[in-house]
Amino acid sequence: MHKRLLALALATSLATLAGPALAADPIKILFVGNSYTFGRVDPVMSYNAAAVHDLTAGFNAINPSGTNSYPIGTPGQGSFEPHPWGGVPGIFKKMTDEAGLNYDVSLSTRNAASLRGQFLDTANSDWKLRENVATQKWDAVVLQEQSDAALPAGRGKNANLAAFNAYANQFEKFIHNGAAQTYTETQLYGSLAACMATGLSQGSCNTTRNIAANPNASANTKVYLEQSWARPDMVEAHKITTPDITSADGRPIVDTSSAGGNATLYYNTLAEMTADLHNSFYNRATTNPGFAGVVPVGDAFQLAVNQGLAQGSGFYGADGTFVEGATGQLNLWWLDRTHASKYGSYLSALTLFGSITGLDPLGLGAAEQAAIDLGIDSATALALQHVASEQLGFTTAVPEPQTLALMLAGLGLVAVRTGRRRADAPAR
Repeated sequence: MHKRLLALALATSLATLAGPALAADPIKILFVGNSYTFGRVDPVMSYNAAAVHDLTAGFNAINPSGTNSYPIGTPGQGSFEPHPWGGVPGIFKKMTDEAGLNYDVSLSTRNAASLRGQFLDTANSDWKLRENVATQKWDAVVLQEQSDAALPAGRGKNANLAAFNAYANQFEKFIHNGAAQTYTETQLYGSLAACMATGLSQGSCNTTRNIAANPNASANTKVYLEQSWARPDMVEAHKITTPDITSADGRPIVDTSSAGGNATLYYNTLAEMTADLHNSFYNRATTNPGFAGVVPVGDAFQLAVNQGLAQGSGFYGADGTFVEGATGQLNLWWLDRTHASKYGSYLSALTLFGSITGLDPLGLGAAEQAAIDLGIDSATALALQHVASEQLGFTTAVPEPQTLALMLAGLGLVAVRTGRRRADAPAR
């Protein structure tokens, strides 16, 4: 009986993995976010860019002031966060391809963008970010808020929980209903005092916002909130650093001089910050049933730290200066201790993959191609897959037949597809 159940589970898992690829139309998904979404630096920022649609590339070509002003590459010769971007959506796309799924992936992202900034097009007149959302009828949309904006008041430089709640709701309504709106933010928040409590001036609160209708709104679109991760630079004492300056060889320089002064801290531990972010995102999704759910990327980061896989402290030395790779553990954060490293971006993509497709990330296996491309060894890739799997509730202490079958199916598909790639084309 056990063997028959295992065989049935294996057949079911294979059908699940292969089924969507046979559909006539791809699953259209849009990632709305910021540098946490597009990956901030290579190898993630440009990863798999040819296979996804960077909806802000055209805006950047017209007016690059919509993104950060620091150079990437050799000073005087580098470009400003060069497009097109692939980022975490590019990694997600690679994973869906390997699983035999047919996803058409797009991203609409701007550095440091909040959901309010995205919805009101605050970057400049050329960056039509809300309009990107209205260009197509999407099967799924993932919303990523500015890193610390979803925190309670006073718990971050950009903490603005009321604005997060309001504009997460605005996007949900825009995507599902799409009716034209004319409102002031005084009306949106219920009073002038409530509006000004978000940090806006009286003039901004009373400015009329004219929002054109979304012709591609659909009640069937699944809208997800992506939970942000905690930031070491907000919990561990250090000197203010400038990680955005680049050297002649392109390697980032971290200014660890005491001249920067002591950085402002907001939490005692990563776990405390993760808990607040968890509450903000899950409360919003629970309060507004229009959301399909929360993608718990921040919780996955914390789980990796709790298990000892990822570094959770020691990001700075006793004198408050930057320390790189001091503990020998994985570092999920990049040099600025806020953006994700390639390991953190990979874990993000795994958590998105499992949440959105409903498939166990462990099914991708040791030969997963995005990890190989990013320079992540197979053991580390499997460890991060296990974290995402456990966070999403796929993994149990003793794998059940269906879970085991899915893992075997995923490994089989990866092996077949890897063999075909090697036969048909030179290595990337």
